[in-house]
Amino acid sequence: MSAQFAEVTKHSNLHPKPPGLVLQYGTAGFRTNAKVLDHIMFRMGLLATLRSKKTKATIGVMVTASHNPEEDNGVKLVDPMGEMVTPTWEGYATQLANAEDDDLLMALKDIIAKEEINMSQEAHVFVGRDTRSSSASLSQAVLEGVSSLGGLNKDYGLVTTPQLHYMVCCQNTRGKYGEATVEGYYKKLCQAFIKLIKNASNCTDDQKHLSLDGANGIGALKVREMESHLGKELQISLYNDGSNGKLNYQCGADFVKVQQKPPTGLEIKPGERCCSFDGDADRIVYYYSDSEGKFHLLDGDKIATLISTFIKELLTQAGLNVNMAVVQTAYANGSSTRYLEETMKVTVKCTKTGVKHLHHVAQEFDIGVYFEANGHGTVLLSKSVEDKIQQLIDSPNSDDEKKRAALLLQNTINVVNQTVGDAISDMLLIEAILAIKGMTVQQWDAIYTDLPNRQLKVKVADRRVIDTTDAERRALSPAGLQDAIDALVKKYSLARSFVRPSGTEDVVRVYAEADTQESADALAHEVSLAVYRLAGGVGDEPKPLH
Repeated sequence: MSAQFAEVTKHSNLHPKPPGLVLQYGTAGFRTNAKVLDHIMFRMGLLATLRSKKTKATIGVMVTASHNPEEDNGVKLVDPMGEMVTPTWEGYATQLANAEDDDLLMALKDIIAKEEINMSQEAHVFVGRDTRSSSASLSQAVLEGVSSLGGLNKDYGLVTTPQLHYMVCCQNTRGKYGEATVEGYYKKLCQAFIKLIKNASNCTDDQKHLSLDGANGIGALKVREMESHLGKELQISLYNDGSNGKLNYQCGADFVKVQQKPPTGLEIKPGERCCSFDGDADRIVYYYSDSEGKFHLLDGDKIATLISTFIKELLTQAGLNVNMAVVQTAYANGSSTRYLEETMKVTVKCTKTGVKHLHHVAQEFDIGVYFEANGHGTVLLSKSVEDKIQQLIDSPNSDDEKKRAALLLQNTINVVNQTVGDAISDMLLIEAILAIKGMTVQQWDAIYTDLPNRQLKVKVADRRVIDTTDAERRALSPAGLQDAIDALVKKYSLARSFVRPSGTEDVVRVYAEADTQESADALAHEVSLAVYRLAGGVGDEPKPLH
C-alpha cells in the first residue's frame, strides 16, 4: 500500500498544482485554459483508477473542451455503461483537484476509506483525446496517473467523445453492445445505416448529398475515416476539416446555433442540406438557406421531433404497444411541444436543463428520445423493447408489414449510440429517416413553425436568490416574481416565459416566446425588468430591445 502511494507522490511532483487554484467539476467535467490543467489530468487518472477498482469495471477518461476555444481544454470521466460519472464522484473529483500538493495523499486516502475501496482490485481505464494542441501531453498526464496507482490503461488516442463512451460500454457489456474499437464502431453504425437506406426508394444523388461543417475538430477526422464504410449511400462534402482553420472558430454547431447563420468556410447553396458538429462531435444541428437566401436552423427540438415521429410510426406498423416519451427542457420551443402532444400524441416530459437530467428521465420509459435545443441528444431503449422487436422478427406469425417495421426498428437501434449524444450517429439516423420518408430538409422544417422567442441575461448580486420548481418553469423565490411573470405573460398571445439562475455566473437567464418577434422581445424585456427589481439586479436597468 505505502509503496503504491510513494509512486503517486513521485509522479505528482512532476504535475504540481498551481497554489490557490480552485476548479469545479461541472456538467462538462473540468474545463478551463489548458495551461493550468496538467495537475488535474494526473489526478483524474488517479480518480478513474479508484472508480474502476470500486465498480470492478472499465472507466473512461476523455480529454476535451468540446465547443470551447482552441486554447482551452478539459476532462471528463465516463462510468461503466458509458454514462456520466455519479454526483458523489463529481464531488470527489473537485476535492482531489483542489487539494494542495502536500494534501493530495490525504484526499486520496479519504476517498478510499469513504468508498471502502479494495486497493488490490485490478483497475482498467480507457483514455481518449480531441485534436487540440494541448491534448497529447495532457492525456499523457492522465495515463501517468492511472499507472502510478497500478491501473492498466488503454490509450485510444484521437477519438470523438461519444466514441470513447461507446468503447467503455462495449467493454463492460463484454461485447454485447458492440466491439470496443473505433473500427467496430464504424462497422456497427454503417451496416445498420446501409440496411435502413435500402428501404428508401430511388434516392437521387442530390438527395444523398450532405454538406458537413466539422468545426475543424475531431469529428471531421473521424467522418473521413468512416467514409469507406458508407459506400455510395451518403455523399458527404466536408468543410472546416481541420486542415487549415482553427477549432470552433466561426464554425461548429454552437456558433451556428447562437449566431443563427452558416459557418465560415461553407458555401451554402439554396435548398441544400447542411449540418454542423461541435468540437468533440457530441452535438449536431442542421440548416439550409431558402430561395430568398434566408437562413433556417433545425435544432435539437426539430431533430427530436423527426426521430420520435419516425419511431412512433414504426411502432404502430409493428403493432407494438410501448411506453414512449420525448424529454425536453423548458427551452424547447412551444410549437414542438404542441406538435408532439397534439398531432403525434406522444408523451412529452419536461425536466431541468442539463444532459444528465434528460438522460435520467429518458431511462424511465421503454423508449426515451431526448435532445437539448443545442443539438445534444440520443434515443434510449429498454431491453424489453429490444426483445419484443427481436420476437417479431423471429416469429413465423408476423405478417410482412410487421416484420418490415420491426427490422427498421432494429436497424434504427443499431445506428443509435445509446450511451450519449453523438453527432456521427445522429447524422446517420437523420439521413436515413429523410431518405426513407422521401423528405427534403424544407419539408422536415415545415413539420411545425417555431414560435418567435428571445433569451436575455440579467446581472444580479447573488444568483441563489432565485429558486425554481416544475422543471425550472416557475420561480418559487424571490416573493412576487412568479406572480409578476404570470401577469406579463397574460398580455400576449401564445406566450410563455420563465427565469432560471445560471449554473456558472451571477446572472439570471430569461426566456420568452410569443406569437410575434415584437411580442417575444417585449415580454423578455418586461420579465428582465421584474427580475432586476425583485431579484437584486446590479448595474444599469435592462433597456428595451427596440
